[in-house]
Amino acid sequence: MTHPSSPTRSWFWLQLIIGWLPMWAFFTVLIVNVHGAPLAGAAWVALRMIVSGAVVGLGVRVLVQRCPWPYPFHVSFLLIHAVAAPLYALLWAAAYSLVESLFRRHLVFAVGPGLGPFMLTGIWLYVMIAAVGYAQQAAQRTALIQAATARAQLTALHAQLHPHFLFNALHTVVQLIPLDPVRASHAAELLAQLLRSALEEQRDLVTLAEEWRFVERYLAIEQLRFGERLQVAATLPADLMDAALPSFALQTLVENAVRHGAAPKRGTTHLHVQASNEHGRLCLMVSDDGVGAEPAAMNQGGGTGLQRLRERLTWLYGRNARLDVHASPAGVTATLHWPATQIARSPLHAASHDDD
Repeated sequence: MTHPSSPTRSWFWLQLIIGWLPMWAFFTVLIVNVHGAPLAGAAWVALRMIVSGAVVGLGVRVLVQRCPWPYPFHVSFLLIHAVAAPLYALLWAAAYSLVESLFRRHLVFAVGPGLGPFMLTGIWLYVMIAAVGYAQQAAQRTALIQAATARAQLTALHAQLHPHFLFNALHTVVQLIPLDPVRASHAAELLAQLLRSALEEQRDLVTLAEEWRFVERYLAIEQLRFGERLQVAATLPADLMDAALPSFALQTLVENAVRHGAAPKRGTTHLHVQASNEHGRLCLMVSDDGVGAEPAAMNQGGGTGLQRLRERLTWLYGRNARLDVHASPAGVTATLHWPATQIARSPLHAASHDDD
């Protein structure tokens, strides 16, 4: 069985080979110009020199990893490399001499034009190898910082979503208490289930099936309040139920429709939830025929929940996802577009949700 890190190691060796190719070409041209050697012969000699330098250069890579660039900078860092650079040059000379001795079948000390120029070239190679290593470290550090920043931002937005809709659900229960204590009790039980699910959910991505189960609990509370005034229909294809979407994304769209469309309307509000796959991209649409809204007001943000959802989409998908909101006096339609991916479910995970 292939080790999980095999692709990473293969990529490392490919990068190493590609990185040394320009040096091989440079050494070949140098040998041709200085010694007047034929191109083929110069390339063969240069290859032996470069392979020797690359093998010894693996030790430089290890040193760079164990001696990262200091913050703040200190002199001992320079002293380490001041000692390591000539040591690399000597080891390169020794490795190249060993290779030449094997090819010529007798012991030789091969230093090209002389020990001094060979040492200077070796020190120059050391600086190049170390510089590339530290540049890679800096790139990795930047990527980690960006990932940590994104994670912190997502965590903050995720935490802000919980009290947002839970407060609204609690408000619904409070409104029911003087009007219908029995329904208020049932709503409180539903709210407890909703609260438990919200507090336990720490993932950024969930399946559409999981999100819809959560939204159904929320809508059950709101329908206790609105009664026949809130009619809900859903068109969710079975083959899309394992699709991954940001947690609380559908909840945000549905809550926005209930609060701003159904709540102010005296008559019946029809709310429709629809999911589809459009050329490899997922589309989730929530539409209502409530009181509607001015298009300008929706384009300026459309509410705190929608603003936070847009921010989460940016952090999760960059420009590959968007939220469109179309408003008119006849109602509001919010459409979420994002890349089609799936969350793999283990048999235990699937069974636990089938029992819900």
